[in-house]
Amino acid sequence: MNPQVKLEFASERKIRTRNKTYYRFNHWPIWIFVFFLIPGPVTFRLFTEGLHGDLVWWLVAVLIGTGIAGLRGKLPGCEPAPYIIRFTEDRPNPLYRRVCYTFAWSAAISYGLLNITGLLVAIVTGQWIMKQIYWYGYFPIVIPIWILGALGKLPRVGPSTAGEGHERRYFYGTVWAMCIAQPVLGILWQVLPRSRASDVMKLVVFVGLLAFVGYQSFRGRLPRTRQIVPGEYAELD
Repeated sequence: MNPQVKLEFASERKIRTRNKTYYRFNHWPIWIFVFFLIPGPVTFRLFTEGLHGDLVWWLVAVLIGTGIAGLRGKLPGCEPAPYIIRFTEDRPNPLYRRVCYTFAWSAAISYGLLNITGLLVAIVTGQWIMKQIYWYGYFPIVIPIWILGALGKLPRVGPSTAGEGHERRYFYGTVWAMCIAQPVLGILWQVLPRSRASDVMKLVVFVGLLAFVGYQSFRGRLPRTRQIVPGEYAELD
């Protein structure tokens, strides 16, 4: 057990018997965002052309699909009541959780890698070809991730929930890193001039934020990144 990592004892966690309506509703936008990003090359047009045409219909489909799933309690965090488990127990991981977290992993990893690739290409060649990078690079990245998810080889996507005490740390650490670094990169794209020096700065800031937030998550300093010591009942979120 790493002494540098903050721990959370399962026996000290407050056990909920139900999820309040606002709690369930607050999780819905997360899954709207995740599933809206699935068709990467198509979704990329949102950043260049705005929301119109087939993107509007895709968003409507995602809203309807995730809305129905959320009402039926088939989205993580949108269930009427949380799971109550022992982290040492080998319990089946529901299919909807495995599907949702697989796509969440693909969204977080693929968009980060593609943006880093785009920055590197711009620095080396002096040209921005993000559209081409997304078109040719997105599916070669996400398809292996989807395969790993189907095989249960990703954190929170395995057939069992037994590893939740530490697996959720990897997931939320990645989410925190991407949700902080990506908007900052977008702001820098808008405010910095188009030059190789500014592209280098964007890359340094983007990768630096990923590393910094990742380290804070590793230390358990961010919400839901503390390692939960198994052995007592605790809620699975």
